[in-house]
Amino acid sequence: MKLPSIKIGPPQRMAALLLLFFLAECLWVVNRQQLSQQDYRYAECGREMWERPSPLAGYFTTCGNLNGDGTFAYRVAGLPLTVQRLAMLGADELRRPENRLYAASTLNGSLWEARHELFSVKYLLHLPFIFFAIWLGGGLWWVSRRLFGNEGAFFALGLYCFCPAVVRSAVTPNNDVLAMWGLYGLVYAAMGVAHAMQGPRSKWKPRIALMTIALGLTATAHLLAAMIGFVMAMVWMMYLAERRRSHVMQILVFSAVGALAIVFGFFAFRLAPFSYVFTGGGARSWFALDGASHFFLDVANGPIAVATLVALMLYVAVRRCRYFGNTAPLVMVLLLFPLGPSRDRGCGRCRFYSRLSVGCSRMRWRRGNAGCFLACPVRSC
Repeated sequence: MKLPSIKIGPPQRMAALLLLFFLAECLWVVNRQQLSQQDYRYAECGREMWERPSPLAGYFTTCGNLNGDGTFAYRVAGLPLTVQRLAMLGADELRRPENRLYAASTLNGSLWEARHELFSVKYLLHLPFIFFAIWLGGGLWWVSRRLFGNEGAFFALGLYCFCPAVVRSAVTPNNDVLAMWGLYGLVYAAMGVAHAMQGPRSKWKPRIALMTIALGLTATAHLLAAMIGFVMAMVWMMYLAERRRSHVMQILVFSAVGALAIVFGFFAFRLAPFSYVFTGGGARSWFALDGASHFFLDVANGPIAVATLVALMLYVAVRRCRYFGNTAPLVMVLLLFPLGPSRDRGCGRCRFYSRLSVGCSRMRWRRGNAGCFLACPVRSC
């Protein structure tokens, strides 16, 4: 397979500059944080998943029941600490026995016991989640640029990088930012597969593999997000595939099997803890408007609420705003807002809504209405 050439021009450099500024924001916040009990929990459980899983019958780690939470965030939080520990032990093995520093040390113990030997724990714990948020910002810019050009892409990315809610979710170990990253990638990967189905079969496989990985990683972060993404992937693929709709269900079945294998791998291929996926209640949900009402009634979200109203008015009133690039994210927002478990996933909803806001604004910009262009994209926060 021939890899596409990567061209780094002025738009790419500007996007990289914005993402570097976002990284600086997150590092500034992390530098002023103190490790909390939740941080220690994610680090300890994540290290156990990598180093010594399944110490107790019926559970995957000594943390016990994860209360329906996915394993993705725990592994992401624990991986840098595990790598650092292995590197320190490996370097120690190169020393003479009498000069070894960690022969009988606490590196094999908990994070709290090894806090004086491990270094930069606070940054190692938080940086992976910051990098996933940066990855998501890059995906947001790339999709926006393909749909709405450079203007829409930089407005969306700029508002993403300076949004306090995004920074807050990026500097805390949690599955929300990972589910947000996975769901966004899953939906647009499914659209990419549907578009590729109009061309030669040689272009199908890479996109199907990408969709499978996105579905599997989303499921390891949050089952409900993966289920919503899978259903909506089927809807969008059926809509876009046109004359190739007979292949959609086969692709989805293969993707689901591959995603299930990824989830199984995250449980170290152990059946006992893997059964927790079906019994832990991670996808239990119900419809409620408490999250949406709390979001819109918050005074800090006043500009966002006004921009949302303007974007919806443009979508209804201006025919050129009602096209697939805007309708798809609007449908995703309407699905995510009323779900109970999504009360803390405002950022996930906003990623999709930025598509609608920027799209409506760009249509009005072409008609000479610059005021709407400045107002609508605020919704991406």
